[in-house]
Order: sequence, then structure tokens, then C-alpha cells
Amino acid sequence: MSLDREREADRRWSGVSAADEAALEVALTIAEQPGTHDVEVICLGPPSADDVLRDAIAVGANSAIRVHASTELDSHVVAVALAEHLHDHDLVLCGDYSLDRGTGSVPAFIAAELACAQALGLLEVQIADVSAPLRVVRRLDGGRREIIEVAAPAVLSVEGSAAKLRRASLAASLAARDADVSLLQGPYGRLPEAEIHPYRPRARVLPAPAGGSLDRVRQILDVGGGEVHSELLTLDPPSAAAKILDQLRDWGYFDTSPSNPAESE
Repeated sequence: MSLDREREADRRWSGVSAADEAALEVALTIAEQPGTHDVEVICLGPPSADDVLRDAIAVGANSAIRVHASTELDSHVVAVALAEHLHDHDLVLCGDYSLDRGTGSVPAFIAAELACAQALGLLEVQIADVSAPLRVVRRLDGGRREIIEVAAPAVLSVEGSAAKLRRASLAASLAARDADVSLLQGPYGRLPEAEIHPYRPRARVLPAPAGGSLDRVRQILDVGGGEVHSELLTLDPPSAAAKILDQLRDWGYFDTSPSNPAESE
């Protein structure tokens, strides 16, 4: 069994993410408004993805399409294969990450292929009047939010918290078992990709350490400021204490001004 087929058969990489479910729920909610069109679900993957598409039909999607292709394809190739069948759609709703890699780049590539507006990483899609532009809420850095209006045609990607997918009734789940899934041939197999290496900054050339251990610690910690002078003294305890106090006064740790103005006279 090839590596691609092992991964495709691994349930950890199959199914839908919470973001995909949220996108489907938003699409179904929009379709419930008067004057809207049907909901068509489309995905790219192996035959095991048909079960996921039939689950989408069970909760209310009208039709399903599967582009037969490997899940190991580059994100741009995936987007091109999907966009080929989306040119006549008003809105394309996607999850902002998938379970296999979760790069979040496919929606942006689809918008580029369709040459339409895009709003990505949405927390909320406000549905009031389908004839007017949609008001959506985006997450920004620093906990901020951005409210924008998006008119169709457009590609929207939503986070998993944007909506919770409704549950299918038992009757709908049983009926969806025999639902038709349109099969389209896509670019199967892993296409050759450029070899990518992690970024490694060039090592800096530093001079060899000089001085003793204390000097080296001061250099590493960047403390002491400027040139450091030291001297070795052998004194009895009273004289050593007096020397330390004098040095502290020179460094400004003690206030040398007289506390009593009369002492300065």
C-alpha cells in the first residue's frame, strides 16, 4: 500500500473539520432565506469522501460533487481543481482549515481563480437580507474585530466557532445513504514540488572570548557598562567595610549631602 493510500485510509486525516461543518451550516442558513438558491457541496478526495458528502445531503444540502484526486496535492492545485466547477455559484463557503493539513490557503486560491471578492477567517456571518451585501465579522490581531460587507460573487471562509452544524433526522440519514454523488476526475497523484527547507539564519562570526570568567559573564549579560576596573586588596574587616562604603559612595548609592544644614557651616 502506498503512502498516499495509507494516509487516505487513516481516519485521523479523513472527515470534516469543525470549520467545514460551520461553513455548511452558514450555507444552509442562507439557503433558507427567500429568493436563494440550492446548496451544493463539493470536495476533493478519494472514494471514502462520499460518506461525508452524503452526511451533508442528510442535513439539507441539495447535491454533492466529489473531485477524484489525491489529498496530497498542493493547495493551489486543489483550489484550481475545485474552482473549475464553481464559476456559476454566487457564494462559495469554506472552512478555514481542514483535518489533513489545515493550511487555510485553499479559499484564497479559489477566490483568485474565480476573480471574485474574498473574506477569510470569519467569526460571524450576519444574514438579514440576501439581496444586500453580507455583513461579516473577521478576527484581527490583538483581540480586535473587523466588520465588513461582502457582495456576491464572493468566497467566504469561516472558523469553527461561526456556527454549529444541525443534526440530521433519522429518516434523512437513511435516505442519504443512497444519494447520488457526482464524480469528476481530478489531477490524481502527488505532483512534483520544489524541495523546501526550513529557514536557517547564517551563523554570526564572534571573536574568541577574552578575559576571565567574570569578564565573560559581564559580556554575555551586557552589564557593568563600559570598561570594568578591579583591584585586589587584603584588609582587616573594619578597613574592608570602610573601603566598601567609600566605593558605594563614589558610585552614588549613598547620599553624601549633609542631613543637617548646620553641619555644612
